[in-house]
Amino acid sequence: MVVFSEDHVQETRRRGRIEVVCGSMFSGKTEELIRRLKRAKFAKQRVEIFKPAMDVRYSEENVVSHDSNSIASTPIDSSASILLFTSEIDVVGIDEAQFFDEGLVNVCNQLANNGIRVIIAGLDMDYKGVPFGPIPALCAIADEVTKVHAICVKCGQLAYVSHRIVKNDKRVLLGEKDEYEPLCRECYNKALNNDE
Repeated sequence: MVVFSEDHVQETRRRGRIEVVCGSMFSGKTEELIRRLKRAKFAKQRVEIFKPAMDVRYSEENVVSHDSNSIASTPIDSSASILLFTSEIDVVGIDEAQFFDEGLVNVCNQLANNGIRVIIAGLDMDYKGVPFGPIPALCAIADEVTKVHAICVKCGQLAYVSHRIVKNDKRVLLGEKDEYEPLCRECYNKALNNDE
């Protein structure tokens, strides 16, 4: 007679959940999202990945990390569109979630309540250190929150925020290392004083 452990039973039973991976730019959020999604695919789970249609930095269709790892995705303009693609899905991945509308919170709750594992990656704060888009609300309803950190380019401590190094006051400015640098709280405050 085969007896399964409680851990095995818990992992094989379909249970919805929400996982959020957040932090500053260059912290490995997308890398972690891709890692979790590839593991789900390896486990023969049905996976669908979404990203904001506006994010075309590396690819119009793929989710791509700063380290050039990628996974196929579906670009969408509205969080409600996610529900159109998930009827036969086990795991949903969402990258750059800070760029989606506040309806993403209800969409993710609905998916999790329907037994789908939802994995979300996004910036928790904008370049001014202000909570960004639906990420704070998603962290509040998540079953698991993983905060990842970049390394401060000035002192080597854990980074706190993505400091914008170009003059532009728009809240959303897609960019990379030419536009942003990860800074710890102390170096960020020094940079703000120097910017004035």
